[in-house]
Amino acid sequence: MAVLVDDARWPAHGRLWAHLVSDSDLDELHAFAAAQGIPRRAFDLDHYDVPEDALARLIAAGAEHVSGHELVTRLIGSGLRVTARERRGRKDTHPAAPPETT
Repeated sequence: MAVLVDDARWPAHGRLWAHLVSDSDLDELHAFAAAQGIPRRAFDLDHYDVPEDALARLIAAGAEHVSGHELVTRLIGSGLRVTARERRGRKDTHPAAPPETT
């Protein structure tokens, strides 16, 4: 069981972003992220988007720094990977989204 982080390569909002995942279960990932102050709204179905300036802190806290390729390979191997096709169908049920009220 490990929490993994890749290099920050994804530009958005004037910053570069990395991915934080678990290779075993989402409970482990959510617990690690919460302990490191990563807000739940940063969770995107199978990973957290984390800013480049958080990488050193996350690695010091125990996240394993891996390449993007290894991160995806291990995420797929865990069975936690949400594919692009699945992602399109689940955007309305994003776990970080507030529940709808009627």
